[in-house]
Formats: sequence, structure tokens, C-alpha cells
Amino acid sequence: MTAPMPCPYLPGRFERKLVTELRGPEANNVHDLLSRAGFPRSHSIAYLPACSECDACVPVRVRSEDFRTTRSFRRIAAKNNDLIRAVSPSVATQEQFQLFSQYQDARHGNGDMARMDARDYRAMIEDSTVDTSIFEYRRQNGSLIAVALVDNLSDGLSAVYSFFDPSEQRRGLGTFIILDLIKESQTLGLPHVYLGYWIGECRKMSYKMRFQPLEGFRGGNWVSLPASDGIDG
Repeated sequence: MTAPMPCPYLPGRFERKLVTELRGPEANNVHDLLSRAGFPRSHSIAYLPACSECDACVPVRVRSEDFRTTRSFRRIAAKNNDLIRAVSPSVATQEQFQLFSQYQDARHGNGDMARMDARDYRAMIEDSTVDTSIFEYRRQNGSLIAVALVDNLSDGLSAVYSFFDPSEQRRGLGTFIILDLIKESQTLGLPHVYLGYWIGECRKMSYKMRFQPLEGFRGGNWVSLPASDGIDG
């Protein structure tokens, strides 16, 4: 159990986490089981919020096989149908780090991740003891526009972290990456795309409610989370 730290999402609250290392020959199997119990991964650990006075963090996943597209989603997909996606092992590159730094400076300039150097970035990408891939998205001229770090589970894909060119706002790249992961999971015959945590009081996370049907891990079970549960309805 970690010591209490200021919550990065809800001002005035403190967070604690239950953490466990993913090590040894059974790391992938353990990761599979923990993911189904709501544990995301960071580096070589899986963790779960264990806050005594707060249960706002809800692990969520999209049922990709039943995913319902919308007119808005179709527009975003059309705006990005010129991009070329390549999937490779989780190896960090200088090109990725430059894009990552641009994204952090523009979107999270006051956050801890904005202070990450190239060594920290490499650790985030490569310090994995489980089956992890990098999804790179490029323009027709070959320039890198977006990146997603993705864990490969037996029942789906888990979006660990993603970033993109902040100057390309019209493309809706954050949404497009999730749509592409849903499409890839459907192609692979995998039923879920895991999206980490949703916090109802955190407006920055309200976008996750748009991807329906969405399930949340509550009370030891995965239950449906209708879009009406979100801040924006």
C-alpha cells in the first residue's frame, strides 16, 4: 500500500494505491487476471485505488463487439482515414519523445509528466514485463502524428497511454485512437478495450462515456454505465 498523496484528479482529496509487481514467467497471466479485476498497469506494476473515504475511480472498458458508432465518430474516422498505422514492440524512439514533449507542454504543462526527460519516457514505454505494443500513426509524408501504448490481453486491448500532435485539434486524434483500438479488437475477435479509470466528478474524463456500451467495475463486477452517468449526459 502506498502512502497518502494529493489526488491528481479531485482537489482537496488524497489517494492511496494497492500495488503489486508483474514479474516472472506468469506475468502475462497475472496481468490478465488483475485487468479483469480493474487493475491498470504502469511500468512493471499493476495498481488499484485504495482510498478509505473515496471510491470515485471506476475502471472502465468498452464492449467492442457491441460498439455503437455515431455520426460524430464517423466524421472523426473520415478525417483520419489518410493516416497510416503501424504496430510494433514497445520500443521508445527520439521521434516519439519529441511528440510526447510537445503534447505535454500544450496539454499538461503544469503536470509531472511535462517534466519527464528522454530517460523517463523510455522507462514508461519499455519498462513492461507483459505483452505490450506501440501503435504509431503517421501522415502520408511519413511524419509521426500520434502514438498509443497498448497492452495485449487475452480478452482485449488495454490503452495504457496515448499522445498526439496538439496542433491537429480538428482531427480529434484522442477519440480516433480509441476508435482504432476498438476496430483492432474487433478484427482480432477480442471483446473489450480497457480505458483505465473514469471519474464522474472529473470533466476531463467525461469523454469516455461516449464509447458505448461501456462497463465499469463496481462491487466486484462489471456493470453497464449508460451515457447518462456522465457529466455531460
